[in-house]
Amino acid sequence: MKFVAFERNLQGTGASRRLRNVGKTPGIVYGGVGQPQLIELDHNALWHALKKEAFHSSILEMEMGGATGKVLLRDVQYHPYKPLVVHVDFQRVDANTRLHMKVPLHFKGAEESDAVKLDHCLVNPVMTELDISCLPGDLPEFIDVDLSALKKGTVLHLNDIPLPKGVKAVTHGKPNPVVVSVVMAAAEESAEAAVAAEGAVAPAPAAEAKPAKAAPAKKEEKKKK
Repeated sequence: MKFVAFERNLQGTGASRRLRNVGKTPGIVYGGVGQPQLIELDHNALWHALKKEAFHSSILEMEMGGATGKVLLRDVQYHPYKPLVVHVDFQRVDANTRLHMKVPLHFKGAEESDAVKLDHCLVNPVMTELDISCLPGDLPEFIDVDLSALKKGTVLHLNDIPLPKGVKAVTHGKPNPVVVSVVMAAAEESAEAAVAAEGAVAPAPAAEAKPAKAAPAKKEEKKKK
């Protein structure tokens, strides 16, 4: 994706506030050779660009002063309650330096799996993005995750997902984390519990107690004469 930036000469809280008042967003580009560079961008164009997934996870072409450079979006600061981008940070990209990025996971094929189609289970994504390390030329916009082989009672681990060429996962000490789990729908659980309850052996009914025989009535004592 490509965007246009302009060099920013003034800095500070007051200067940034004035920029925002005229529809501009202050930003900075750091990394690579030289000092960090102050920039400003058209707020509306930036706002719409930020709604696109690719703007957050792919290498961007920044055009400024007739030259084009490659950058990555690194940080966005939003106003607490207004639809306003307060500040934005970019990082220059070196073709020979590995990147550390988070890329989104795109799940597909769940409806075709036995877990969903036959057993009516729910597919629960445990991770929605993946930390990766790669060279800029190998950076994927997203990673596809095929769920068509899921079965009831199974989980999908990171090692089950083929990664694009040149891409390594960064797991922060977790060797093989769970990416997707399969859980039974609440209605199905209730139905299975009911079937299990019906199939359970009912306890034998207690034997009916025989009524005790009434004690013979005592003969009335003869009246004394």
